[in-house]
Amino acid sequence: MKILICPLNGPRNIAEFTYGGEYHREPDPESSDDRDWAEHVFFDDNRAGLVVEWWCHTASAFWFLAERDTRSDEILRTFRVEDYEDTAKVTK
Repeated sequence: MKILICPLNGPRNIAEFTYGGEYHREPDPESSDDRDWAEHVFFDDNRAGLVVEWWCHTASAFWFLAERDTRSDEILRTFRVEDYEDTAKVTK
């Protein structure tokens, strides 16, 4: 059984979670065009290595972020979105 640590609910069976895709910062609403938004919504980088992803604990509807190595499928850490936003230097 694979365990995922939810920042709100603690360690849980991964079957309790829903994958939400790669994390991308939203484009600036004031200066972005339709293409920028389409790329934000529909395209992922899909790169091998360390990625930040959206995950949801389905039972509590709690969304959070996880750093996962796509080569090994190892989840390195999980954290609340606001904790990441304060320190992240991720673009798009």
